[in-house]
Amino acid sequence: MRPAARDLLLLLSLLAAAPALAKSTDRDQPMDINADSSDSLLQDNGMSVLEGNVTIRQGTLKVDADRAEVHRRNGEIERIVLIGAPARLRQVSDSGEAMDARARQVVYTLSDENMVLTGAVEIRQPRGTLRGETVKYDINTGRLNGGGDGQRVSMRILPKTAAAD
Repeated sequence: MRPAARDLLLLLSLLAAAPALAKSTDRDQPMDINADSSDSLLQDNGMSVLEGNVTIRQGTLKVDADRAEVHRRNGEIERIVLIGAPARLRQVSDSGEAMDARARQVVYTLSDENMVLTGAVEIRQPRGTLRGETVKYDINTGRLNGGGDGQRVSMRILPKTAAAD
């Protein structure tokens, strides 16, 4: 396997590892990636790109995007960018709760384990929905931080009994 393709697989599997959202066994499942085209550099610094109907499947993780970019620096994956109309991530947690996130752009930075979703963001979980133009997700703590961009955030929180139905 070429280094750029190996890096892309590693990066995408890291995306599946978000502890607060991910099913812990997802990383042990095979990953299937499809796109209309790919363009990769076989260098330590650069960007690999998947374009057109990008789909990534691994266990309960399902990613759909128009474009996926993998940025490398000094041979290490630095960040992943998913772009779509919208880009969509779906996953089931260990507790069985489904998460469905949509945004025009998702940027996952490995060094600080942060994910930033921008552009018509909508995150749905059984107990409610969060909408805004910018939502930051700290993978280590599970903290979601919305707003701060001059746009309002809206949330709908369902009563516990309604979420169980």
